[in-house]
Amino acid sequence: MIRKALLQEIPQLLELTRACAKKMMAEGIFQWNEHYPNKDAFIKDLERDELFVLVSENDLVGCITISTFKDEEYDSIQWLTPDATNFYIHRLAIHPKFQHKGFAKQLMDFAEKKAEEKKAPSIRLDTFSKNIRNQKFYEARGYTKLGTIFFPKQSEFPFYCYELPLVSTLPTKSNP
Repeated sequence: MIRKALLQEIPQLLELTRACAKKMMAEGIFQWNEHYPNKDAFIKDLERDELFVLVSENDLVGCITISTFKDEEYDSIQWLTPDATNFYIHRLAIHPKFQHKGFAKQLMDFAEKKAEEKKAPSIRLDTFSKNIRNQKFYEARGYTKLGTIFFPKQSEFPFYCYELPLVSTLPTKSNP
């Protein structure tokens, strides 16, 4: 079940993202650290009603932030669709003991369906340049890599920006 997160779940979400960070570091992927994700980011997500959790058999398995707020780091990217009410994905995480069971797919399916229902022109996101598994995941879903951005507090390496235009929301050409 995917639902909006609750304030009292933030400590559990921080444990979940720390477990993910530890696993990624063990795999040589230094994407998340003591600066990110953090409590303030999750609180802001909650205040905006943008933080969702996936619960399976009473276990909090994963989380995702689905936002319409465009971070200024994205301004340099030449997006495929015009800026409007695009959806931005942040902090997608599945606890390591639940990974490789299709839960990330469920969260992305949920986000994409929500974006289509709200008639968003696209979904945009970034993923770490050293996280090949995430890049393959998004590319297999039809996302296009468009450019790079940097988050110096997270890593010296770039993050790749991706976009998935939502065909059902794009204007169609009429025949003369």
